[in-house]
Amino acid sequence: QVQLVESGGRLVQAGDSLRLSCAASGRTFNNYNMGWFRRAPGKEREFVAAVTRFGSTTYYATSAKGRFTISRDNAKNTVYLQMNSLKPEDTAVYYCAASNKEGDLKWGLAYAYWGQGTQVTVSS
Repeated sequence: QVQLVESGGRLVQAGDSLRLSCAASGRTFNNYNMGWFRRAPGKEREFVAAVTRFGSTTYYATSAKGRFTISRDNAKNTVYLQMNSLKPEDTAVYYCAASNKEGDLKWGLAYAYWGQGTQVTVSS
């Protein structure tokens, strides 16, 4: 079992930056690939970014490339999502998730554990 707790979400203005954190507890953190997903009001959950167990490989949604950076600190059992140049369309609840499987980390089904989410609101 892995417990995930996100933090860092808040109301910001367009163009601002924000860093989300996800603290993990339970099993050995570096056993898991980690991902960030988001769900905007009235929309389905979508992939944002993912990072492999030791941070060697990262994946990004098209909407996140060039603006968001995912990273992890295995010594702190934490994964981060640095978000720059935020836009109103980035408004969503952001979730982190943990996967102990190999394969396509852009799919939510690859992840067994999910956090409760943190709200990010970007005003125009």
